[in-house]
Amino acid sequence: MISFDREVRTPHSESYTVLDDGEIVGRVDLHIQGANIHATLCTTADASDDRVRELIDAVDEQLAMTADPFREDFIVTVWKGVPAGVYGDAEAGDDTISLGEIGQT
Repeated sequence: MISFDREVRTPHSESYTVLDDGEIVGRVDLHIQGANIHATLCTTADASDDRVRELIDAVDEQLAMTADPFREDFIVTVWKGVPAGVYGDAEAGDDTISLGEIGQT
């Protein structure tokens, strides 16, 4: 079952980790611009077209429709790839990786 864990919310955007039966399968960022909702969906490189459609449908039903059920458009940009880590200004910890480690897992 696809679910979402909100990471951050602002007055016009939200970011979520995408989970399927508790396993991380991607990330989605929603940006609300008037009657339009723009989304960027990032998922694994091996995600099939059917899987991408399933994720988009779940985002639409569980997140976008609740933001504005009378929206004019829902536009989704999809990226497929491998997770590269989370980076920030805080001191590096065990849950961050260096650029040299990407693709070596």
